[in-house]
Amino acid sequence: MRSYNEEMKYLEKMTPYCWKINKGFVDNMKVDGYFYVNERLEKLMFDELKQSCNSKGFGGFLPGMKQIANVAALPGIVSKSIGLPDVHSGYGFAIGNLAAFDMSDPKAVVSPGGVGFDINCGVRLLRTNLCEQDVLPVKEQLAQCLFDHIPVGVGSKGIIPMHAQNLEEALEMGMDWSLREGYAWAEDKEHCEEYGRMLQADPSRVSSRAKKRGLPQLGTLGAGNHYAEIQVVDEIFDEYAAKKMGIEFPGQVCVMIHCGSRGLGHQVATDALVAMEKAMKRDKIDVNDRQLACAHINSTEGQDYLKSMASAANYAWVNRSSMTFLARQAFAKMFKSTPDDLDMHVIYDVSHNIAKVEEHFVDGRQKTLLVHRKGSTRAFPPHHPLIPVDYQLTGQPVLIGGTMGTCSYVLTGTEHGMTETFGTTCHGAGRALSRAKSRRNLDYTTVLASLEEKGISIRVASPKLVMEEAPESYKNVTDVVDTCHAAGISKKCVKLRPVAVIKG
Repeated sequence: MRSYNEEMKYLEKMTPYCWKINKGFVDNMKVDGYFYVNERLEKLMFDELKQSCNSKGFGGFLPGMKQIANVAALPGIVSKSIGLPDVHSGYGFAIGNLAAFDMSDPKAVVSPGGVGFDINCGVRLLRTNLCEQDVLPVKEQLAQCLFDHIPVGVGSKGIIPMHAQNLEEALEMGMDWSLREGYAWAEDKEHCEEYGRMLQADPSRVSSRAKKRGLPQLGTLGAGNHYAEIQVVDEIFDEYAAKKMGIEFPGQVCVMIHCGSRGLGHQVATDALVAMEKAMKRDKIDVNDRQLACAHINSTEGQDYLKSMASAANYAWVNRSSMTFLARQAFAKMFKSTPDDLDMHVIYDVSHNIAKVEEHFVDGRQKTLLVHRKGSTRAFPPHHPLIPVDYQLTGQPVLIGGTMGTCSYVLTGTEHGMTETFGTTCHGAGRALSRAKSRRNLDYTTVLASLEEKGISIRVASPKLVMEEAPESYKNVTDVVDTCHAAGISKKCVKLRPVAVIKG
């Protein structure tokens, strides 16, 4: 085991916001690693590395820097392994880690650890024509109404009617299923990454166990860091881009929904990891960390995973669409109006746990890449063909969810981000304390009192979640967003603050 000073010899500060992890930091690195931080986030990263050097029993996962470097050792990786400012330790890949693999390289791999267990966990933002003054007098009732409409918590069951055939169709069709069944508006699809449907989805590749777990959970928020929030526009940084999104004035009310593919996605990832461990032995694939189980992209196991992952991604879009339907119903009921009259349109829906085939330039040559984004968000620039017509002049909206009781942000994609990070930016605040540490260090009543002091109503299914998801458990989301903005990989557009939080 190397000392901290020996580890530091492999690290090099490239700009005020970017560090390079040189080859040799871990064995077999094929490319360098990079990570983006400001001064405060930098301290967290280096403290974590120091702790792992000084401690014989550094629990849980490897430190984020080591994980970024281990990903740089995977077969077929191109350019660099990248850690965004919200990066923190995860399973295999760090959360907030991004890597792209050359589809034309027969040795290139796909790794479920580079997507995560909550496939297509993502964020959706709806606008309204209400202002803060409309909501404040009925804030508690509105929070309760939303809590009553959207099933939340571990083991919650959806109220969207579902049977086996319906589920097969939803896995294949994504938001087209929601549209057909009357749970989505046609415009919703336009404002969704991939238009809410990954075409390579093949439900026959999803195990019966995964389907069994997913069947009762459609239209549910689940637990963990997932939430539905009623937010108000706090600050507008880019008026032109905000207007294109229908955000007109400070105090305008929005609704943010953060969730994923629930038990179905988790099971898809678990099934794939088991299959890939066998494939690695057969194909003699060596990795630095067994959590980086992977398979060649064009192998049977690689293709099975990509098809089942796409099905789980479609499930997640149907899930967010179903909750959008329920949120619209709750607002319509409270304000004795219709969702249409309340202008409850989807601004955008982004994924932050997904692998996708994309075209990018590497060393001046166009390549077809499989881009793994885990805890990181696609942020394509203006004029990119894959973003909606409305956003062609502004760049893709990027939704960055804050922590319970802190602000969230809307960013836009940049050309610089396209060249530096494969058109990718951060996804949220990123954990600073483990869930267990949060429960030990924080007090339930103190956290609730702090939220009340800020004027935030909260409805939560599980008290322990209050400590696990407290702002103190996370990095400062403003630090994360400011770092992305300063590094030029995305651009600040709108700041949102919560007035009511619904959690599992």
